[in-house]
Amino acid sequence: MVARTRFDADPCPVARSVNAIGDWWSLLIVRDAFDGSRRFGEFQRSLGIAKNILAARLRALEEAGVLRGAPAPEGGSHREYLLTDKGRALFPVIVALRQWGEGQCFGPGEDHSRLLDRRTSRPLRPVEVRAADGRLVGPEDTVVEKVHGTEAGGAR
Repeated sequence: MVARTRFDADPCPVARSVNAIGDWWSLLIVRDAFDGSRRFGEFQRSLGIAKNILAARLRALEEAGVLRGAPAPEGGSHREYLLTDKGRALFPVIVALRQWGEGQCFGPGEDHSRLLDRRTSRPLRPVEVRAADGRLVGPEDTVVEKVHGTEAGGAR
């Protein structure tokens, strides 16, 4: 088996994020956790993923601090997987991927799921990237700044 390239020490926040999340299975596990899945069997049924792959991805997400395993409330040998604060911080990423997929990956009239505001039952507004002053910004409006040491600021 080919060893996976690691980006633990890469200076790029995108590379480190991909390193922490791992792969598409991990993103789908996080998606399902936001949708209420908590147990191994729930993830397995939803995703149709092989048990050994799911176990490895859950373990990696725990090690990355995205999920934490806990005993099920009713006891027994069952465990639940709960989003940590670090995992919950992925919500805008999941929403952005969902919205991008809705706009770019489906044909007109093709069935797909929608994310709705629980209070209003309406779709969310599109995720937007804004400058500190509130302006909408696109790729042409940004520049990457290399940050050294303890400086705060840009990204690669």
